[in-house]
Amino acid sequence: MDIGDEFSYELRVRYQETDGQGIVHHGNYLTYFEKARIELLRYHGISYRAIEESGLMLVVAEARVEYFQPASFDDLLLVSVTVERIKGAAIEHTYVITRGDTEIVRGFTRIGCLSKDQHVKRVPAWLGGKGDWPAPPSLLKD
Repeated sequence: MDIGDEFSYELRVRYQETDGQGIVHHGNYLTYFEKARIELLRYHGISYRAIEESGLMLVVAEARVEYFQPASFDDLLLVSVTVERIKGAAIEHTYVITRGDTEIVRGFTRIGCLSKDQHVKRVPAWLGGKGDWPAPPSLLKD
């Protein structure tokens, strides 16, 4: 994975993701962001399960969301993620969610690398960083 890498996936809004007004509940956008990050890893041949099995945890240290337009049940959205920065123990991503040509949401996350015993670790080389955390035996099992 490298800075500038991008990935997009289509998402059809499910009924249970909407609130009483029939629009996507604001908290669901963070779930959409997480799916984008996991699928970005998978696209690059890295299973999130294998990362955790190696003893490395990728945790959200910061998240921001800007809302521009509502999305509703059955809308077809395009969720896009870009790796903006990899430095030290952090990976920064930006997100754009659109419905057709309409921008719905923009977002940002900073993901920190921790060992299972809660010690900060540099992003390993196999995730685009300079850390020396050993690569999982099988980067993609799924």
